[in-house]
Amino acid sequence: MVRVTGSARRKVRSARSSGRQAANSRYMSMLARAGLAARGVMYVIIGWIALQIAFGHSSQQADRSGALRVVAKTPFGSFALWLLVIGFTGMALWRLSEALWGAAGPDGHKAGRRLAALARAVFYGAVAYSVLKYALGLGAPASTNTQSQDLTATVMHHPGGKLLVAIIGIALAAAGAALAYQAWKKEFLRNLRLGSASPATRRVVVRLGQIGGVSRGVVFATAGIFLVVAAITAQPGQAKGIDSSLRALARTPLGPWLLVLVAVGLIVFGIYSFCESRWRNV
Repeated sequence: MVRVTGSARRKVRSARSSGRQAANSRYMSMLARAGLAARGVMYVIIGWIALQIAFGHSSQQADRSGALRVVAKTPFGSFALWLLVIGFTGMALWRLSEALWGAAGPDGHKAGRRLAALARAVFYGAVAYSVLKYALGLGAPASTNTQSQDLTATVMHHPGGKLLVAIIGIALAAAGAALAYQAWKKEFLRNLRLGSASPATRRVVVRLGQIGGVSRGVVFATAGIFLVVAAITAQPGQAKGIDSSLRALARTPLGPWLLVLVAVGLIVFGIYSFCESRWRNV
């Protein structure tokens, strides 16, 4: 049996203490807020592209790849891309610190919160890497439609793949529904520090969080439903990314108006992300 000496224990405690201090430092707070702002930029652009699609004025992809192309075409495109690299890297590091040391708030150290933070860290790390490649001129990221279909096809080629795709689709749809419900119930307020804001500002932030969060949840739920359809029909092409999920909303009996509502909601969520960048408890 290996015995842990008192010196070793002190070193472990010291390392943990240093990690927590880094996680709670002013620099980590700045990185987190930069990440929330970068997320806001992406959602505003994706929502704007979706709004143009609803009225037949754009053939651009309403997802991250399309948003990056829009950014790159601006007069300060290269500089803006590098700002996004910094922002999404900051978001990934912040989420990783939450996974390792716990998030702010009374339930921030629960295993579920930390696992969710780890998943977000991996996701935003991948986003930061894809934006970095684009900023370096190594190619734009593939559209979410292509990524979703390719991944679905790969999984379906393995035994039990269709069942796994169906499970993932159900989980994604449920997550989308949960996001929408939590936004409508204003659960996001637990993570905000609005004490210094005026009553009018608080009311605006609450409405932005509700509308934006519900719209975001609708998009995720729609993508999950299409994954289930792909599994049932054994057709990977039925899987849809954000762009195709948004376009599918325009083909409902409500016509393009449902897409207009969701597109505006995504823009609203982007604006709410800027509010989080200002008032989020990190």
